[in-house]
Amino acid sequence: MSTSLPPARSDAGPTAMRQRLTRDERYRQLIDVAWRLVRRDGTDALSLGRLSEEAGVTKPVVYDHFGTRAGLLAALYREYDQRQTALMDEALANSPQLLDARAGVIAACYVDCVLTQGREIPGVTAALAGSPELDQLKRGYSAIFIGKCRAALQPFADIPIPAAAFWGMLGAAEALSGAAAANEISREEAQAELLDVILTTVRRHRTAGAIATRG
Repeated sequence: MSTSLPPARSDAGPTAMRQRLTRDERYRQLIDVAWRLVRRDGTDALSLGRLSEEAGVTKPVVYDHFGTRAGLLAALYREYDQRQTALMDEALANSPQLLDARAGVIAACYVDCVLTQGREIPGVTAALAGSPELDQLKRGYSAIFIGKCRAALQPFADIPIPAAAFWGMLGAAEALSGAAAANEISREEAQAELLDVILTTVRRHRTAGAIATRG
């Protein structure tokens, strides 16, 4: 007579087999799926219900993380800006202490980060247009970007570069990178024009003697 026990009964259906994620891991999964949805079907197709279907989770899970569609879109925009900030920080830290190098890093990072997201970011910002979430996020990240530009570029000027000049630089960066994302101009054209804007801005705030000496 066999003494082996029968195999244990398994009730592990699809739900039971699904890996339990931490809250942070689930958030990461939902963000990744949301980006994939926007990339594939456009921002208009993104809703909390659609995200729950694509991610294989219940709607309450998605609502718990984002609350509203605007909250989800704001989370995507926030991640985009955080990625842009991290890339610029790393590139600036590894660049020579020269004006052309610093300005080149800013121009390249800004345009490349927009192009990395392709058509997704313009769609996200358009969907959030006029919402308190976007206004608050854009103000915050615009201030961060301007602060980084000031820290990187002011040492190459002889008089303080005013806030208006940095806002103009940011406007040029947004317009040129947006045009490149829409295939109206090339990546190289966008970067070259933005680089020229940055260099011109800094050189306008040098004294005549410094311009002659440093070029």
